[in-house]
Amino acid sequence: MTAPWLEVRGVSKSWGRLAALSEVNLAVEQGMFVSLLGPSGCGKTTLLRLITGHLSPDSGRILVDGNDITRVPTHRRNMGMVFQSFALFPHLTVADNIAFPLAVRGLPEAQLRAQVAEALAMVHLEPYRDAYPRQLSGGQQQRVGLTRAIVYRPTILLLDEPLSNLDAGLREEMRMEISQVTRRLGITAIYVTHDQREALALSDAIAVMNHGRIVQFGSPEGIYRRPANEFVARFVGYANALPVDIAAGIATVAGVGVIAADALRDLSGPATLFLHAGDVRLDADAAPGPNQVPCRVVDLAFMGDHVEYVVEHASGLRLKAHAPIDDAPHARGSTVLATLPADKLVPVARQAPAAIG
Repeated sequence: MTAPWLEVRGVSKSWGRLAALSEVNLAVEQGMFVSLLGPSGCGKTTLLRLITGHLSPDSGRILVDGNDITRVPTHRRNMGMVFQSFALFPHLTVADNIAFPLAVRGLPEAQLRAQVAEALAMVHLEPYRDAYPRQLSGGQQQRVGLTRAIVYRPTILLLDEPLSNLDAGLREEMRMEISQVTRRLGITAIYVTHDQREALALSDAIAVMNHGRIVQFGSPEGIYRRPANEFVARFVGYANALPVDIAAGIATVAGVGVIAADALRDLSGPATLFLHAGDVRLDADAAPGPNQVPCRVVDLAFMGDHVEYVVEHASGLRLKAHAPIDDAPHARGSTVLATLPADKLVPVARQAPAAIG
């Protein structure tokens, strides 16, 4: 078994009485792209700053390639950092911004120029080498920030919500750029985000965080299809959360018996069935049967590549469904059968409300 390249062992960090991180463990293999995903205040940026050395843990250890770096100063950790705010030197050209970390390390001039030229070519910035940050778009500035962080081949690249200041089009473009560059260089990357779509698109593995803990760690597909609990399911975008009671492997939704493949066998009592909107099928003429809930269309919205529907059962239960744009449309007020595919339903035992105080 391959030893982890980056290892966080039992790390905790508090600010007075507020616990920012509690006994966090994380193991990342070399070359992996791992996202720390969670809401604001969950501890993901604190964990990132502990890895970089900008903060010291109250307890626990951080290791890179088996070496304990817990008390090693930031400037000796050989890690690259890409910031949300670009953090470029406004008085330096693009080439000089990228060259800065090489100059600090005392690289010979000829080697410095060669590495800068190689890095500029890698991210298609050659035409802008003599431009200043104020002359660049937001996406170009972030590309310079990325290039400056990888030009000296760091042991680990850390990215703190680097796309949050960009518009939707640039976010997608830079997301692809980050993925291509890190994979081409084989760099181990830790990426902080609250955007589940970014995490799913970029990552080899995702650590979902909540209240200072990693509540699930796994592949993007595994977390998307098999969330460990209600928090993870809701955070990764399950639009439908159906409260049910499970008995003898069958759940009841709005009076309809629902079977969820083999997943219900180990559960009984109160639970929640989670289902992605894209997995709900709407039919106007289908015959009623198991896993089919009769509903009325109460709202719809054209979203470009699909239509987003909200349908409601007579009991007041509402479901969201996404239908391909080429499917026969369903008008507001029309009656449909909402099919809940057995192999797409994810049952999670109901959680008691968290104590306050």
